[in-house]
Formats: sequence, C-alpha cells, structure tokens
Amino acid sequence: MSQPNGETFDIVILGAGSGGYATALRAVQLGLTVALIEKDKLGGTCLHVGCIPTKALLHAAEVADETRESEQFGVKAEFHGIDMAGVNSYKDGVISRLYKGLSGMLNGNKSITVVEGEGKLVAPNTVEVNGNRYVGRNVVLASGSFSRSLPGLDVDGEKIITSEHALKLDRVPKSVIVLGGGVIGVEFASVWSSFGAEVTIIEALPRLVAAEDAEVSKAVERAFRKRKINFKVGKPFEKVEKTENGVRATIQGGEVVEAELLLVAVGRGPRTQGLGYEEQGIKMERGFVLTDERLRTNVPNVFAVGDIVPGLQLAHRGFQQGIFVAEEIAGQNPAVIDELGIPRVTYSNPEIASVGLTEAKAREQYGDKVKTYNYNLGGNGKSQILKTTGFIKLVGVEDGPVVGVHMVGARVGELIGEAQLIYNWEAFPGEVAQLVHAHPTQNEALGEAHLALAGKPLHAHA
Repeated sequence: MSQPNGETFDIVILGAGSGGYATALRAVQLGLTVALIEKDKLGGTCLHVGCIPTKALLHAAEVADETRESEQFGVKAEFHGIDMAGVNSYKDGVISRLYKGLSGMLNGNKSITVVEGEGKLVAPNTVEVNGNRYVGRNVVLASGSFSRSLPGLDVDGEKIITSEHALKLDRVPKSVIVLGGGVIGVEFASVWSSFGAEVTIIEALPRLVAAEDAEVSKAVERAFRKRKINFKVGKPFEKVEKTENGVRATIQGGEVVEAELLLVAVGRGPRTQGLGYEEQGIKMERGFVLTDERLRTNVPNVFAVGDIVPGLQLAHRGFQQGIFVAEEIAGQNPAVIDELGIPRVTYSNPEIASVGLTEAKAREQYGDKVKTYNYNLGGNGKSQILKTTGFIKLVGVEDGPVVGVHMVGARVGELIGEAQLIYNWEAFPGEVAQLVHAHPTQNEALGEAHLALAGKPLHAHA
C-alpha cells in the first residue's frame, strides 16, 4: 500500500462535513496542503440529511400555515393540501445547488486533494483509503455523527424511522409518535403538524427542549398545545410493537400511544466505531473523542472537530472549530472558542434562539447577583404585524454584562447574530441600550429589553 505520489500533506482530514471542509478551506488559505477524505458526499450530515433539508421542510410548513391562515391578513387563499413530491423537489433543489457550489470550491482547489472512500486511521499520522495511505504532518478527525436509537428499539426505516428516513418520506403520515422532545423532535413535530398529521411527542425529561431556559420550554409547550401537538413529558419510553397499521408505543405507567409511524429523535451519536481511533491510542469516552480546549487529542498532531467532540452538536460549531484548527496548525494561535458563546436555534413554530447561560445556570454561577428581564413581543410593532407572540429574556449580572439571551417567537433565529455579539463581547445592558435599532423590526425588541435591564424602560411589557 503506497502513499499516492509519495506526498506528505500538511493536514489529512477524515470527514468532509462542516468541520472537515472548513478546516480544508482555511488551511489552504494559509498555504497548507490538504487531503480531504469523505466516504459519502461532501458537505456531510448538515447539507444532505440535517440542517439544510430540515429547514427547507420547515419553510414549506410555514408556507402551509400562512396559506391556511391568510384571511386574517385580508388575503383570500385556499389550502388544498401538501404535495410531498413537490416539497421534496424543492428541498432537493436547495441541497443540489449548495452541494454543487461546495464541490466546485473543494475540487477546484489545487491545494486540496479530495479522496472518495472510507478512511481508517492506521497510524497517528496516516489514514488508509481504498488501499492507499495518506500521510499528514497533522491529522484532523471530523467523522461526524449518526442518528442514535435506544436499546431494543429496532429501526426498520418503514414504521420505525430516524430523521434520515423522515426526510425522504413520499407522503404525509396520518399520525406520528416522535420519541424525543429535543431540537430534532420538536422540529419534525412542527413540520408534520403543519402538514396535517396528528403528532404526539414522548419525552423522558420533565419538559420539551430541556436544554433551553425553563421559561422558553413553557412558551413552546403553550404554543404546541394551541397547535394541538400532543406531548407527554416526564414519561420514559418503555417499548414499541409493530401493528398492522403502524406502531403501538408503551410509556412509563403503562400508557399506550398508537400511530402510523414512530420517529426516533433521541439525539445523535459520534461516528467513531471501526475507524481506528482507539487502536492508535486516542483517548475516547462513550465513543466521543476527547480533546483539550485547543481541540488537540492526547496523541501529538492529531486534532478532532465537530460532532465527535463532546458538546453541542451543531454545524456552525464544527465549522468554527475547523477554522480554529487550521489556524492552530498554521501557528496563528487563535483565541479559544467559548462553547457558551455558540448560538443555538430551534426552527420549530415558534422558533427558539439562545446564547449564553440559562437563568438556572447563571444563578449557580453568580447567585443573587443575577438580574433577568422578559420583554414581551406583544410590545413590538413588527411582531404585531407578523401576528406572533413570544418574548426575549435577558439574563444579566448586577453591575456586569449580559450572560444569556433567550428568545422565542416567529423568526427570532434571525436575531441571534446581535445576541451572540452581546454575549461574546461581554456587553453591559447600558451599552446595548445606546445602540439604535431600526424600526419596525423585531430586532428593536432586543434594544428595548436592554433599555429595561439598564433601568430605563420605554415600552416595557414585563
């Protein structure tokens, strides 16, 4: 087995998802040579079976809701139903255009050798693919994640499915059980409800989107009740049986829920098994690759990025980590990424967007110094125009910066850009209050909330 052309690369990257391809693109900007190895399609989970397709479905769901409810805006429209072939064609078109652009960028770069095939780490500095060995002065592990299931829960791709299967459905199911009330679960529940399915979420934890601030969870649960999305929280799943027409799930207490399909949305596991990591001495825990804050593993010159590194499994986190690692290898000594400063968005209806500490976490850290303020979107002109409800909650520290921003309502994901600057630049409420926010925008609500937290509320709606 030989190294193609006998070349040693500056970086060999295993996986071309958000983390891997970002590493490659930044590395070549810095004058480094790269071998980028991918067994499937460039772009990974996010582009093909994650962020992009799910958000396309969510946009189609929003259009469906707006069509049904158009009369409240004085627009007469009739909703005739969902054409899943048309929805899938729209979704696949979005993916295809983005994939074409990314492939062109990576394949067209002379400093990047794109290798198709399944790679395995066979030495700390070597990845083997299709019988060829690619040696790097540095190796970056970016092998991504897969949809997890629960012990004894057999995913058959027909009645019991994961998000990958859900993205390829050619029909709208009459009824669905969504197992898991985290980000993936509430997003698919939101889509299917808008498409006309009867949805029941089963969540073992005491609330939906349990990683978010408790008040945000309450608002989402309230909105889901109004939308007639059923959910059972604090009810661990016990078993599922297939029936003639679908599935029958039993939850703690013996309660039974029946539906046409069961979506397993219990999170994503690290894709590391059988890739040679442990054999090469890389420290692992529950399948995840352990790194220090500079994303170095315990093996010299081997780094890891993205979903295989413990923490938030978000495409933009992997992307930023990829840039960081390329700069670290190039000797630029980049600033360490603050995990709390990574924005989080759930694209359900209503949307959730947050950054920094929840109120509960802030109180653990700062005790009685924590100050919070909730600005109701009812006081915001653009939110009234959109007919959305919700709020912006600020978590601050007395005589200190804002340490958390939590938002719920239509389109609040678009506000997270300013919110993450506020958190990451350690802005004080009074400093944000001085900024001029355009009118009428939902962005104004951020400004008003900071005015109130700074002690000078103008249109305060607590």
